[in-house]
Amino acid sequence: MIFETIEDFAPTLSPMTALGGLDLGSKTIGVAVSDSFRQVSTPLETIRRKKFSADAARLLEIITDRQLGGIVLGLPRNMDGSEGPRCQSTRAFARNLEKLTDVPITFWDERLSTVAAERALLEADTSRKRRAEVIDHVAAGYILQGVLDRMRHLG
Repeated sequence: MIFETIEDFAPTLSPMTALGGLDLGSKTIGVAVSDSFRQVSTPLETIRRKKFSADAARLLEIITDRQLGGIVLGLPRNMDGSEGPRCQSTRAFARNLEKLTDVPITFWDERLSTVAAERALLEADTSRKRRAEVIDHVAAGYILQGVLDRMRHLG
């Protein structure tokens, strides 16, 4: 099922299951995972996009291997909060993924996640080549950490 809010998503999660965070780009999908206590997000990998079936097959492998209890997709809103074509594409991806798994899916406003990831990598003195390799899954880590932090403050 797809949930619009973290407040609706959180109660559907099985206890002690990790979450996955996705940063969908046109060429890549950044993937991050949490620990089963849902405290810390860790960047995992960047999937080079091919076609949906191949991308989904790799994501389903990760969901199974890591026993993920939920998926968070970064929603690339415009800076004014409106939704453009990239949001529509992300929502379509979620609808297609929903047909292949029972794992609950939600969205998280990803504005500035890539900027934050880039800044962290620059501060860590990461080379330009290495930044290009890891930026997507580091951004996914920021998206997922935002959700983990939010869920800790739900009553």
